[in-house]
Amino acid sequence: MKGKNKGHFFVTVIVTLAALVFLSVYIMTTFYQNARRDALALGASTMAQEKEQMERYLSRALDIIQITSMEVEYLLKQEADHEVILDFLENESDYYTNNVDEDFTGVYGWIRGEYLDGIGWVPDEDYVPTERVWYTDAVAADGKPAMISPYLDAQTGTIMISISRLLYDKESVISLDISLGTLQSLTEMINISGHGYGFIIDRSGFVIAHSDSSERGKEYMVEEDKTALIKKAISSVGNSFDMKLNGTEVTVFSDAILSDWYVIMVVDNRELFSEVSKVIVQSSFMSILVLGVIVVFCFVEMRRTNRYLIKLQESREELKHLNASILWVLAKTIDAKDQYTRGHSVRVANYSREIAKRMGKTEEEQEKIYNAALLHDVGKIRIADEIINKPGKLTEEEYAHIKLHPVCGYHILKSLSGNTMVAVGAKFHHERYDGGGYPNGLAGENIPECARIIGVADAYDAMASNRSYRKALPQTVIREEMLKGKGTQFDPVIADIMIEMMDADREYQMRQTDELQRTILIVDDEIINIKLVLNTLESQPMYKLLTAESGEEALEILRNNHVDLVLLDIVMPGMDGFETLKRMREIYHVPVVFMTVTKELSLIKQTGTLGVEDYITKPFLPLILLETVYGALSWENKEGGKEE
Repeated sequence: MKGKNKGHFFVTVIVTLAALVFLSVYIMTTFYQNARRDALALGASTMAQEKEQMERYLSRALDIIQITSMEVEYLLKQEADHEVILDFLENESDYYTNNVDEDFTGVYGWIRGEYLDGIGWVPDEDYVPTERVWYTDAVAADGKPAMISPYLDAQTGTIMISISRLLYDKESVISLDISLGTLQSLTEMINISGHGYGFIIDRSGFVIAHSDSSERGKEYMVEEDKTALIKKAISSVGNSFDMKLNGTEVTVFSDAILSDWYVIMVVDNRELFSEVSKVIVQSSFMSILVLGVIVVFCFVEMRRTNRYLIKLQESREELKHLNASILWVLAKTIDAKDQYTRGHSVRVANYSREIAKRMGKTEEEQEKIYNAALLHDVGKIRIADEIINKPGKLTEEEYAHIKLHPVCGYHILKSLSGNTMVAVGAKFHHERYDGGGYPNGLAGENIPECARIIGVADAYDAMASNRSYRKALPQTVIREEMLKGKGTQFDPVIADIMIEMMDADREYQMRQTDELQRTILIVDDEIINIKLVLNTLESQPMYKLLTAESGEEALEILRNNHVDLVLLDIVMPGMDGFETLKRMREIYHVPVVFMTVTKELSLIKQTGTLGVEDYITKPFLPLILLETVYGALSWENKEGGKEE
């Protein structure tokens, strides 16, 4: 019996040990697979973040050349002489280098048959601007910004690029030189937890930036191993793959930057998975050594894994929140194109989600429809501002341009992964149930359901929003229009749900509540400065303008008027801008933008602590003033005037 019990004991121990070993192996294998997958996900996330920063950096340069060339075109149309244009280029070059980015080394161009350089560089006699690649590529691009292939400056050892644009006269060209120091700094930070290295190349294999700065300017397509690496990276954009490089197993991540360049990260697999391998070896050894240690270890490892999974979930939630924030900002960017429909995208998204909820959609489906509705008008980015913001009736040609925005939006959003509704909703939300819509003339249930939902919500908000020529329509009028549109413009089922929502909205809360016209108070002790601001803002019909020549006068105006924004000079006799702001804030809550000739960093920091919306320096460009005012009024829902 004793032998039998002993046998049972050993059988039990062996079975338990085998079960624990199996469990340990299973847990460790699962852990390794998850860790490997998460490491690859972290690598992909790192690449996405670096790509975003790099594209934002390059896009800023593209925006700068676009804005600068538009200003030069304006001067040309005003028949400004070369001295005025050269002075403008010099000011722009100095501003971009000192206030925007030190990599932006200067603006220059071929203007009405003469070479003008914003940094004072005088070319040699044999220098023919119209034969230079910055000129010829701009001409070939025919008005679109052209990014010139990068090159290594032999004197400075810096990688340089130029961005050029042909002006409206089809002869003049404006160009911006950029030294890619910031891009090099971003590249040096490409790694996973300190492992691996990154570099940026163009299609020819020219190294634009590299974690090892000595590699910059090299031609990688002449080296056999690197040629294979680059070709596979280009064909695997957005994905990772394993390969052997110089006899070492590596994982390679790649992505495209503005379609012409490629950012690549290479990580030694031994480094990438070294920590995971150590944990598995140690755990296996301990499981064989002592049964008790195995149990303890498994318990500890389980807890550690749980903590890791919790952190991973938190990271995913943070990423989800970040994505939602990005969508929100993009939607507000879309609405910023239209001066008369602030908040349109958000309202349409809210209405669409409520319709989806009443249709019995799951929370996940509701969220997807919400995001699709949030971006349904993204194609308006491609429509000219003068058409979007035209106060009167559009011509047939202008309306034809407006009808392009669903197609533009589709092509902008079609590569967005995870939610195909976003692109579909953008493309088809102007289709009609009777087939009379655009861009494809779809009818009935051939129109995707999400687009039918967005179409109803979009039409409702268009009627319930203010326009330059009318206020939001009465709810009874909108209800009649919804009834008329059932089965013709709208899906009858969805239209009925919208009507139910309207009937439940007895206080008519589902509408644009903010007023189109905003009152702006301009405070400056110099009349000429006030006139300059008035000349710029008077062209905007939505602004009512008040003026004051002192802080005391400004306070008196605020006592008797509702004001949405104050443009406040800092340096004034008697009560200066700071004291005026302090007195205002004791009684009033109104957004303030400082105007000053001072460009000291200390002033910038001080204004940031005072809670002002922004500051602009004199002399300011009209476009900068307009954008600052529009941004201060549009991006935050703040109410000016006297507090009750």
